[in-house]
Amino acid sequence: MGDGAERLDLILMGPPGAGKGTQSAMLTERLRVPCISTGHIFREEVRRKSPLGLEAKRHMDKGELVPDDVIMRILEERLQQPDCAPGFILDGVPRTMPQAEWLDRALAALGRHLDLVVRLVVPDEELIKRLSGRRTCRECGAMYHIIFDPPTNEGICNRCNGDLYQRDDDHEDIIASRLEVYARETAPIFQYYRARDLLAEVDGTGSRDDILARIVERVERVEQHA
Repeated sequence: MGDGAERLDLILMGPPGAGKGTQSAMLTERLRVPCISTGHIFREEVRRKSPLGLEAKRHMDKGELVPDDVIMRILEERLQQPDCAPGFILDGVPRTMPQAEWLDRALAALGRHLDLVVRLVVPDEELIKRLSGRRTCRECGAMYHIIFDPPTNEGICNRCNGDLYQRDDDHEDIIASRLEVYARETAPIFQYYRARDLLAEVDGTGSRDDILARIVERVERVEQHA
């Protein structure tokens, strides 16, 4: 895939805090296809205080999923943009069965289909530790972690000296709610993709490079059988 000769349509799934954003960014560089992150899209809309952003924030702050119709409107437009022609990495969607079924229809309408669905598997206790320690810069949006990637000066962004804060959905009670919602709404999707022989379950613990190597190994299997 590195030479862009073959198209690869990939989904990266996992619970909140599994490292989907980190791995998607690394895969984008490795595979030379864009990452489509609904989380990034929604946070930008929240920052802009658009009607869509305010609607999404009400759900995100409660640890709820953003409604399917909102996500689908965004994705339908995004998948048709020229940079998705050689492939894409979806991060954060689908998260419900209606979304998964809609995605199949949307791709079929474009003459495309999914090649691989990677599921990052991480224990709940590790997820809570990762999420509750995250801090975000109010000014530039840079991300830190008080244990794994702390700023040089506590509470101050290294890039712009902005204040760091803990997102509402990164408090432990909200995290627990998010994980419960994920298990209830998203887990059935795994069986859906497993039945179609698309699902690859990957250990999401360890170093970033180790996790990336595990994902790339599964991608290469797909390419070899393409």
